[in-house]
Amino acid sequence: MFYSETGAWCPGLEVRPSDRRKWLKVFEACDEDKKGYLSREDFKVAVVMLFGYKPTKIEADSVMTSVKPNTSGIYLEDFINLMQKKKAVQLHHNEIRQIFTAFDMQYRGFLTLEDFRKAFRQVAPKLPERIVLEAFREVDQDSDGHVSFKDFEYAMNYGQNEE
Repeated sequence: MFYSETGAWCPGLEVRPSDRRKWLKVFEACDEDKKGYLSREDFKVAVVMLFGYKPTKIEADSVMTSVKPNTSGIYLEDFINLMQKKKAVQLHHNEIRQIFTAFDMQYRGFLTLEDFRKAFRQVAPKLPERIVLEAFREVDQDSDGHVSFKDFEYAMNYGQNEE
């Protein structure tokens, strides 16, 4: 997913020189006809090269129209900006995954109320038990007693798009 679809917080959007060089190389490799921009298909190949997955048609269409509507494709600076935002979202997602994994001490792929209690005892030992219980109930979207990664990620991203 790209930043416009996730609603996730995107820390530090400055472009590192090493990233810029890598993205420039990929841009040039995918712009086979040296037209100065990436077509929809060129863009998909670039994303595969950089992130290891092929964007869906809807995702590619969304990106193409969000950059500069009614143009032939994505120009270098727009591509670099998109890749930086994509990288920031991916880093945020990975950070959430690491936190979830740290809470999931039994490696079950979900969190129980007891997992929440243990985690909160470590990070906020003075937090009242009822707050931990309320937090668990809030995050357990389907009330099955288990918090999936999807539930956890939703809770971690909640309110990030509000200003």
